[in-house]
Amino acid sequence: MNGYYSIFSSKGKKIADCGSLRDAITLVGMRGEGHYYQFNPLPGDIIDINRPKQLPTRDIIVNMDGGVGGSWKVEFQQQLSESELKTFNL
Repeated sequence: MNGYYSIFSSKGKKIADCGSLRDAITLVGMRGEGHYYQFNPLPGDIIDINRPKQLPTRDIIVNMDGGVGGSWKVEFQQQLSESELKTFNL
């Protein structure tokens, strides 16, 4: 998980931010008793879930014999019903 560590004094005042756990532990150890760190996760990838619910292309070319170019072409676009659509979260 991506994030950073905030270092606080014994009175709760923020002292620093660190990018690694090792640095946070070292800084807390150098500061003395009562100091502590807190992990702050960064948000992950933002995914738009309001995309159009249809296939993104009109022409699908499938190569059936392994050659280069289109040896077989689909001339239609399949429309999916609402019950066939699934949302994938990556």
